[in-house]
Amino acid sequence: MSSEPSIPSPSDRPHFLDALRVPEIRLFLGAVGFYSLGSRALLVIVGFQVYELTRSAMALGWLGLVEAVPALLLVIFGGYAADHYDRRRILLITRGVSVLCAAVMAAVSWLDPQGAVGWLYVLIFVAGIARGFADPAGTAFEAQVVPKRLTVNAASWISSTWLSSWAVGAAVIGFVYDGFGPPAAYAVVAVCYAFAWVCMFRIGPKPQTPLPVRESKWKSMTEGWKFVFAHQPLWGALALDLFAVLFGGAIAILPIFAHDILHVGAGGLGLLNASAQLGALSVTLLATHRPPIGRAGRNLLLAVGGFGISMLVFAFSRNFWLSMAALFFSGVFDGISVVIRRSMVRLLSPDHLRGRIAAANWVFVCASNEIGAFESGMLAAWVGAVPAVAAGGVVTLGIVAATALGARQLRELRFDPRTMERKMTPDGRGAAG
Repeated sequence: MSSEPSIPSPSDRPHFLDALRVPEIRLFLGAVGFYSLGSRALLVIVGFQVYELTRSAMALGWLGLVEAVPALLLVIFGGYAADHYDRRRILLITRGVSVLCAAVMAAVSWLDPQGAVGWLYVLIFVAGIARGFADPAGTAFEAQVVPKRLTVNAASWISSTWLSSWAVGAAVIGFVYDGFGPPAAYAVVAVCYAFAWVCMFRIGPKPQTPLPVRESKWKSMTEGWKFVFAHQPLWGALALDLFAVLFGGAIAILPIFAHDILHVGAGGLGLLNASAQLGALSVTLLATHRPPIGRAGRNLLLAVGGFGISMLVFAFSRNFWLSMAALFFSGVFDGISVVIRRSMVRLLSPDHLRGRIAAANWVFVCASNEIGAFESGMLAAWVGAVPAVAAGGVVTLGIVAATALGARQLRELRFDPRTMERKMTPDGRGAAG
């Protein structure tokens, strides 16, 4: 084999629309988009309704925990199911559960608006059960729909789709809530989930790679974890995101900032949520042209550090527009992180372990988001919302520094943007030069 790299012909060179030329990727984007639209809208209105009824930061924290517990407990079984059973069927069942939960929330908010909090907790718990199976199946099914050569391009489009949907869902649903009330807002969520189900249904069944050997269920379920912890770039990236979002995130307590600090109501809360998503969207769209995967490890560390600085600015802002700007830049840095981590999980995972590695990945995601929401709510209840967010920003910067010093393979990780192959040094580490 020649040591000189081949020069691609013009037809081989990547184009930012490559993934969109595949019909089933477009359907997958539709499923992701409608589901993300509904999910973000649901997060905004549930949080605002709970805080409006309870005026309690702790109630917001418990809301995150109620969703996290079933998702975390079941995701390892969800990963096993995603590698042993039809992933598309799992997604159709779980998305159907999401439609039902949103519809029942609308009914409860209509029939018993003052006593809705308990029902909301129960329904969020049920949604968490569905998520425990849906998240690993969705990540693994993506790899069946997207050809390897389109991995980063498709990851950028998928990330752009769910981020733009999150931004639109967050921005619009607050005004629906203010103008028409919670029942109408939950009905909009149910319709979005239904469209996501239809898009997923229209994607054809996909063959799955047969498992190489028959093994005990417990051993099989833990194989994904063993693979993750045997590869420093994977566990380093996932742990970095876990602790940064766990301590540095502020999304769960945004209702406090919107209601008590910035005084902008549910509509303003939606715009604050949308700002972060628009920031992430802008950078993921840029990634379709210039994917940040070349120096993946370095870019990931810089992005998480930028996220921590943005949260510090947001914590001390008392101006609505400055707060929106801080959240916008937090989204920019988070978007870079999302594209890199999604691509890493795809490119470093063997096909027969994709569901179980995705399950491990989603444990980190659930822990960072939902357990982070619980941590934010509890800390805000004890010391106040502003100190809670500021402390999280400082901790995030410390975590980035520790990871940069202690995880050399992650720091040096690189991929060839043209071939999507990992660049290696003679000793087996990611390229350092």
